[in-house]
Amino acid sequence: MRKAIKWGGIAVVVIALGIQLVQPERTNPPVDESKTIYAHINVPPEVKAILERSCYDCHTHYTKWPWYSYIAPTSWLVARDVKNGRSNMNLSTWGDYTQKKQISKLDQICQELMDDAMPIKPYRIMHPDAALSKAEVDLICTWVDNERDRLMEADSSSSAPEK
Repeated sequence: MRKAIKWGGIAVVVIALGIQLVQPERTNPPVDESKTIYAHINVPPEVKAILERSCYDCHTHYTKWPWYSYIAPTSWLVARDVKNGRSNMNLSTWGDYTQKKQISKLDQICQELMDDAMPIKPYRIMHPDAALSKAEVDLICTWVDNERDRLMEADSSSSAPEK
């Protein structure tokens, strides 16, 4: 029995060390400042501060990779969340979205916050300061409404027929 426990323990250690060899991609591609959200829509400083605190790690190319993002299997989960976040909405490549898509993404920001879906719960556990208060959610949603209206107005005036 002792021999089985010993070999079982050795197997666990070998597996734990072995999975460390399978590391996910953790990159922060270069950012073209002319494509960021800040180059395309008005983002007041108080909204920018919230975005930087609560959204940047998963929705930009400015991800701060914490120590636990280098230890498997957690590293796999963190890398997956960042990859999914960037593919769903990337504030670093905002300029690549059409105006219609930007409007949709703005609406999505507010909706996800109101539904308490963002930041995701595992992220909030590790980064409690990323959680948003009701006042911050209201601030973001008011900003979203204003920018959406501005973009829609600009879109309708640019598509109006010339006289």
